[in-house]
Amino acid sequence: MVKPFYQQKSARAVAQLRREIRAEIPMRIHKPEGALFLWLWFEGLPISSLELYQRLKKKGVLVVSGHYFFPGMEQDDWAHKEQCIRVTYAQDDEVVERGISLIAEEIRRIF
Repeated sequence: MVKPFYQQKSARAVAQLRREIRAEIPMRIHKPEGALFLWLWFEGLPISSLELYQRLKKKGVLVVSGHYFFPGMEQDDWAHKEQCIRVTYAQDDEVVERGISLIAEEIRRIF
């Protein structure tokens, strides 16, 4: 009962991201495997994921900057860790839809 509910929420979030973020923007979505969030990778993101977090927070959208998930690599210059964000889809559908729209708007502005 729970699994199909969240699979549907995940599918809606992924579909909206693909609709709202143009194909020429290098976005990859890690395969959702049952978690309550999506990992988004914006290859070549011109700002850090932390800066993206800060911009989105000002718009009322909370994401998690990917750089927190690479402990021990603080001094490493691997760009990937600064190009990812984690986005939940577990909230009410309207909240998730609005958040994704704001994320897409900011990503289009950045790229």
